[in-house]
Amino acid sequence: MSEEFELDTDDLKRRMDGAMANLKTEFGSLRTGRASGSMLEPVMVEAYGSMTPINQVGTVNVPEPRMVTINVWDKGLVGKVEKAIRESGLGINPQLNGTIIMLPIPELNEERRRELGKVAGQYAESARVSIRNVRRDGMDQIKKAKNDGMSEDDQKLWEAEVQEMTDAMIKAVDDALEVKQEEIMQV
Repeated sequence: MSEEFELDTDDLKRRMDGAMANLKTEFGSLRTGRASGSMLEPVMVEAYGSMTPINQVGTVNVPEPRMVTINVWDKGLVGKVEKAIRESGLGINPQLNGTIIMLPIPELNEERRRELGKVAGQYAESARVSIRNVRRDGMDQIKKAKNDGMSEDDQKLWEAEVQEMTDAMIKAVDDALEVKQEEIMQV
C-alpha cells in the first residue's frame, strides 16, 4: 500500500501567481499615452558583455506626463541604450542631450491603440499558456500517484482542485486583459 499522496498546491499556486505577476509587468510596459518609467522595464541593453535592464545603466525619471528621461551613468553606453529603445518596439523616438536620453511620448492614434491591444492579447495568451503548463505538471504528478496506487476518488478530487485553481487564474488573466484593453482604447 502506498503512503498518502499530497500534491504541493502551494507550489502550483506560486508558479501560477508568477505567470500573473509577469503579465502585470508586461502590461506595465505597454504605454497608454501617458509616460511611465515601468514602460522601459522589458527593454534590455547590452552593457559590459551581458544584457542589462535599462534601470541598471541609468536613472529613469518622468519629469512631465508626456516625457521620460534616462540619465545614463556611463557615457559609452548612451548609444547602446538609444539603440535598445529604438529596437524595443515601444514606438518611441529617443532624443539625445549629452548623457540624458529624452523620450517624448506621442499621443496614440487609433491604429496604434489597436496594435497595442493586440500586443496585450499576446501577453495574456502567453500567461495563459504558462498557467496551463503548471496545470499539466500538477496533472502529471497526480497521474504518477495514481500509477503508484492512489484511489480513483482521490485522483478525481486532486484533478478537480488543480482545474479549479487553473480556471481561477485564467479568469484573472482575462479580467486583467479586459481592463488593459479598455485603458489602451481610452482617448
